[in-house]
Formats: sequence, C-alpha cells, structure tokens
Amino acid sequence: MPKVAVLTNDLQYDLVNKDEERKAVVGAVIPKLAEFLDTLRSLDVLVVHLQLINRPDDPRAERYNGWLPATEDSPGNAVLAEIVADGDLMVRKHQASGFFGTDLDEQLRKAGVSDLIVVGMHTQICVQTTAADGFFRGYNVVVPREGVISMRQEDAQRALDWIASFCGGVTDMEDVVDRVRAGRLHELMPTPAS
Repeated sequence: MPKVAVLTNDLQYDLVNKDEERKAVVGAVIPKLAEFLDTLRSLDVLVVHLQLINRPDDPRAERYNGWLPATEDSPGNAVLAEIVADGDLMVRKHQASGFFGTDLDEQLRKAGVSDLIVVGMHTQICVQTTAADGFFRGYNVVVPREGVISMRQEDAQRALDWIASFCGGVTDMEDVVDRVRAGRLHELMPTPAS
C-alpha cells in the first residue's frame, strides 16, 4: 500500500482569529476536518501540520492593522488543538508553500510517503503552492474540496480548478478515505496535457 501523509496549512490561532468572518468560515470547516484527520490517522496516514512562523523583517508577511501575527514569540502561532493529536508532525515554514525552505520533503521521504493530501487555508495561496511544490517533487497530490478554506468561494474554486488541471486530484473527503483504504489515492492524479 502506498504511504500517505496529510498536510494541514496555517490552521493557527493567530491566523484563524483575524476577524469574525474568518473565525466563522474556519469554524464551519474544523469539526468535519478534525473527524477526517482522525479517520486518516486510524488508516496509518501521517498527519503533518504546516505552521507558519512570520519573520518580523519579512515585508511581504500579512499584517493585521500593523500587527504581525504568528511570530516566533506569539502563543497564537500554535495549531488549533481540535486538529492536533499525539504522533502528528509539526513543520515550521516562513512562506506559503510548506516545502519552501523547510525539511518537509526530507521528513516525508524518510517516512516513505508517496501520496499527499493537502488541506487548510487559504486554498488559493498555501494549499495551491504546497500542492504544486509536492507535485514538482514527485508526490501524488489530492485536495479534498471540503477540507480547504478561502474567504471567497470564487478564490477556492479557481485554485481547485487549477490544481485539478495540472498537479493533483480534487475530490471529496469520503472519496479520499475510500481511496486511502484501497491504496488508490494516486489514481486521482490528472493526466498530463499534450
């Protein structure tokens, strides 16, 4: 059976609690995502939380009215407790992609992972760049549409359409679980365009 890992993106207190709208959007996804992660853990899927740590000298890091969230010294950089379990891995990142400037690829290869499931926020930023970077490194990538979060549905749909046309499969959580059980997650990869 292929070894599978699921990568969560930026589901951290400082980032989720930006404003009431974001809290509501994320809050609507978290219960189902937590259940999905628990099911995957029971199927021996490695759960890796990609934890954004913003650097104060990064001029491109998003600030909220001048405040820089998710810094090294902020307790709010922690990943939401509802989705973390013993045995999960934490990988700190400083940019959108979980692969850029991190040891994620090394850790996944050491664990024998070939297939990736990518979830979290934002679909059109961290999920999309992490999915593409995983694809470029030879992983089979799948994104469950109910496991990703964007503040605007059109942003999420645009990103999912792009992923499905180029670097990964897009389906629902139930299909992901069924395919993991059967060792068939990789079958969702798009056919290369001619």
